[in-house]
Amino acid sequence: MGSSRYKGIVDALASDIRAGRLPSGTRLPTHRQLAAEEGMALVTASRVYAELEAMGLVSGEPGRGTFVRETTLPPNHGIEQPGAAADMMDLSFNYPSLPGQAEMLRQALRQLASSGDVEALLRYQPHGGRPHERETVARHLNQHGLPVGAEQVLIVNGAQHGLAAAAMAMLQPGDVVAADALTYPGFKVVAHALHLELAPLPAAGDAADLDAFEQLCATRRVRAVYAMPTLHNPLGWVTTAAHRERFVEIVRRYELLIIEDAAYAFLAEQPPAPLAALAPERTIYVSGLSKSVATGLRFGFITAPTALVSAIERTIRATTWNTPAVMTAIACRWLEDGTVTQLEVQKRDDAQCRQTIARAVLDGLPYVGHPSSYFLWLPLIEDVRADQIAAELVREHVSVSTAEPFAVSANVPHAIRLALGSTDLDTLREALGRVKQVVDAHTYR
Repeated sequence: MGSSRYKGIVDALASDIRAGRLPSGTRLPTHRQLAAEEGMALVTASRVYAELEAMGLVSGEPGRGTFVRETTLPPNHGIEQPGAAADMMDLSFNYPSLPGQAEMLRQALRQLASSGDVEALLRYQPHGGRPHERETVARHLNQHGLPVGAEQVLIVNGAQHGLAAAAMAMLQPGDVVAADALTYPGFKVVAHALHLELAPLPAAGDAADLDAFEQLCATRRVRAVYAMPTLHNPLGWVTTAAHRERFVEIVRRYELLIIEDAAYAFLAEQPPAPLAALAPERTIYVSGLSKSVATGLRFGFITAPTALVSAIERTIRATTWNTPAVMTAIACRWLEDGTVTQLEVQKRDDAQCRQTIARAVLDGLPYVGHPSSYFLWLPLIEDVRADQIAAELVREHVSVSTAEPFAVSANVPHAIRLALGSTDLDTLREALGRVKQVVDAHTYR
């Protein structure tokens, strides 16, 4: 088939989709059917659909077919990023804040201005933080069940920077990293930027399938595993102690590196020991204060085996040189005086309150989540498409995330993630009510 003829078919289908003549959710002919209808080779039909998918107009779903995507969604909709339109009720991104936090910041700035250490904050800092700052973080982690020394702690610009620094320091392009089939989009971004291959681990109940993990390690040269054992994002898992012990046994047998993401771990009451406490010799633990204090406070921390610290320090130097000294000083003051601990308790209570509201409003829907997390996962029934639900909710002035940004495997489930932490309680009830109405309308039509 000539190039102009082939391009004409792509353009005609694209035009029909954009004009609404092929509405979202329409199942397109199979590759073989398209080839027969248009008199083209099967490989050319596959190329037509590949171009349409690259244009964001269709999605191929293994075992189901090729479907027209919802094209009315805003750019990047479903990918975690703040800044929804002023009239939008935001259930797509978590930036939990409590009344009075702005005044806390004013007081902290006044205290910092009157301290004797201000001039030191104008100069370059050690790449991983000053010794007393690392000691402050170490004490905080010791109180949270992770016994580490200050020499194992590195301060970074938020947990996302911590994940990037860990991966850049320890992994090479082409390395295979095991990750849950549904995982944090920020790590997917890191993996894509560093040309890492993410190998999906299916779920088995409220945790990753460890038999599948073991089989993956036996058949592929896996270098590392990215895990969120305590308050998994987006599924809210808190894996059991027994699951963690077997997980660590597999990791040790195959000599893997663990990157443990604990950004939301503070919300879980008395969870099992972190992986970094069970396998300290091969775990890089990453967390920060974005969720427990404020997203604008770009203060995170890494703990690592002593042998890996210098490599991660070099990566911090290459990316940001050091954390902002003023932010670090405020964060450490709040760690030392109990402010962070107080906020963790208050936000855990706040999350539990929001979960109670969500479970009441969404009664009857098959949501998945933890009773003290800031998000819920809402699977949709067969033939109900997530992009259509999300687009209809946008028209109802509600922003949600689809499963696509979280999916590691090619088979993206039709589900939405609801972030509960970014609106006041009355707005949350109203937004969730609209979610319930839209999902029910598609479920029972």
